[in-house]
Amino acid sequence: MPRYIVQRTFPDGFALPADDRGEEAVAKVVATNAADGVTWLHSYFTTDNTKSFCVYDAPDTDAVRRVAAGNGLPVDEVTEVRVLDPYFYRP
Repeated sequence: MPRYIVQRTFPDGFALPADDRGEEAVAKVVATNAADGVTWLHSYFTTDNTKSFCVYDAPDTDAVRRVAAGNGLPVDEVTEVRVLDPYFYRP
């Protein structure tokens, strides 16, 4: 399955409550994604929480954009990526 980095901008910053409301919000995102065959792996945020870089496995960019819209999340850019790590040449 292809892997994507999704860049998002949150002009007012992004905040996710560290309580039951946050847990429920994340569960809703995961369920919405699953309906389109999309898996959210993890996200990186800038220190001011105004930009995120989210890693997804998905069938295609259209699926990534559909689930973002369904979750009410902005999308600045979707880029297909491949993994290269420092152990690539070691058995």
